Amino acid sequence: MKLLKLTMALVAGVLLSHTAGLRTLAAQGVEPAQMQHPSPDSWPTYHGDYSGRRHSPLTQITPRNVGNLGLAWAFQTNQTQQIKSSPILVDGILYFSVPDNIWAVDARSGHIIWHFNHPTTEGSHIGNRGVAMYKDWLYFTTPDDHLLSLNAKDGTLRWDKVIANVKQGYWASMSPLIVGNHVIAGVGGDFDNLPGYLRSFDAETGAVQWQWDATAPSGTPNSSTGGMTWMTGTYDPELNLVYWGTGNPTPVLNGSTRPGDDKWSCSIVALNPDTGKLVWGFSVSPHDTHDWDAVEAPVLVDGDFHGRPRKMLMQSSRNGYFFVLDRTNGKSLLTVPYGPTNWALGIDKDGRPIPDPRKEPQPDGRLIAPDEGGMTNYRSPSFDPKTGLFIVDAHPSYSIYFAKPADGTYGWAGADYGLWGKGVIEAIDFQSGKIRWSHEVGQGGSGAGVLTTDSGLTFTGDSAGNILALDTSDGKTLWHSGTGAPMQTSPITYELDGRQYVVTGSGGVMFAWVLPREVHALGHNKIRPAAK
Repeated sequence: MKLLKLTMALVAGVLLSHTAGLRTLAAQGVEPAQMQHPSPDSWPTYHGDYSGRRHSPLTQITPRNVGNLGLAWAFQTNQTQQIKSSPILVDGILYFSVPDNIWAVDARSGHIIWHFNHPTTEGSHIGNRGVAMYKDWLYFTTPDDHLLSLNAKDGTLRWDKVIANVKQGYWASMSPLIVGNHVIAGVGGDFDNLPGYLRSFDAETGAVQWQWDATAPSGTPNSSTGGMTWMTGTYDPELNLVYWGTGNPTPVLNGSTRPGDDKWSCSIVALNPDTGKLVWGFSVSPHDTHDWDAVEAPVLVDGDFHGRPRKMLMQSSRNGYFFVLDRTNGKSLLTVPYGPTNWALGIDKDGRPIPDPRKEPQPDGRLIAPDEGGMTNYRSPSFDPKTGLFIVDAHPSYSIYFAKPADGTYGWAGADYGLWGKGVIEAIDFQSGKIRWSHEVGQGGSGAGVLTTDSGLTFTGDSAGNILALDTSDGKTLWHSGTGAPMQTSPITYELDGRQYVVTGSGGVMFAWVLPREVHALGHNKIRPAAK
């Protein structure tokens, strides 16, 4: 409690100053090379770079001195919406969002530079994942399915284009992916029987370049709709392939009208970013009847797998399985559960779980693991190349699923009731799928993403509203601080003026953490005992 009161007192003091000294800073543009190899003073894309690994080479904050980490500044959005966006950083300016709002903030001080507000009344305001940047322009999706382009220097609107028809039941909440002059945006909307898709826009003009449809048009006999594309994908410049995860099929819990495999819902797909053509697809849940979107980050890793060099794609999927694929062709290298799962009969020859028909929702209910929220969800994992550990905020859980004939074959078409769940940070050995360590973060789960650094630190959050610094080698807590609300986003880190910052969002506040100057000056010599 004392720690929480101290933290909030510091927040109050910092907030008094964040509006004094409003100023306009020159924003530099983002070029493709910077997205592929970001400099230490930047975090130019949703994942930090194109790979989705959320791993930083920075080493100033270490397991030995992280106990000295303190608050640099805090920025209050004054919004009821929780921050779910991952900030981007370009030329010393942080850009982040909640639905209908974007802020540009000085990354050193937390002082506001500009605020953009675009009120909407339609679509889902469930959250916004963040903005994207190309050259001097920002790109932002709105709840009512528009893609906006803004001037990064002052937040003025440049153009406004339509991604989807909100009247049909679509919404948009994702941070677009920039590949060359392509701004790639996806959609949400599984409350109705709608096909999901990705749409690419010209970064300069906003003209539609291509559209890839995940599922067949509504009304196609014996076929599913769905396959929403509401999380940001990744990109391999060498192969020139974009990788994206797709959502559940619809009707969601009633699979009777969509027998067999429901392509390409609950799948990982590889697309040519210049044409939108499908190169390969892998069905994570071939016939999903539990709402287990496979939109989780497709993490790209190059390295040896069982003694052979591979270009790999890894995903900790919502359905409870950890997948390692060869990303050149989509072939399975490893499929293994990373928590309790009881819905599959086994793994087929292609590495796909085989759905158990007895575990489909029924009028008298079926006990299913994991629950509808899944073994993980939108929160980002991280891959640490030094240890070979894939670290994810997991959610072991159980639920009862019901089929309700009165609900028919439209939209949700059933019900589920969560029984139990908890949050666990898990470190998965990608060679075997074995869990090397786990760290519990509270009943119900935390919602926080994961960041790792070359110094051996893992940053995340727990369900009580603490930011955590863990030792990547064994998962032990090295430092924590209360923030007053659980994290619903993923930490980022950067270095400015020789100081490494860690930025986290909790509730409606963005926090920046840094070592005191005297600790930084003394390097590793001034050490405070780790938090218990």
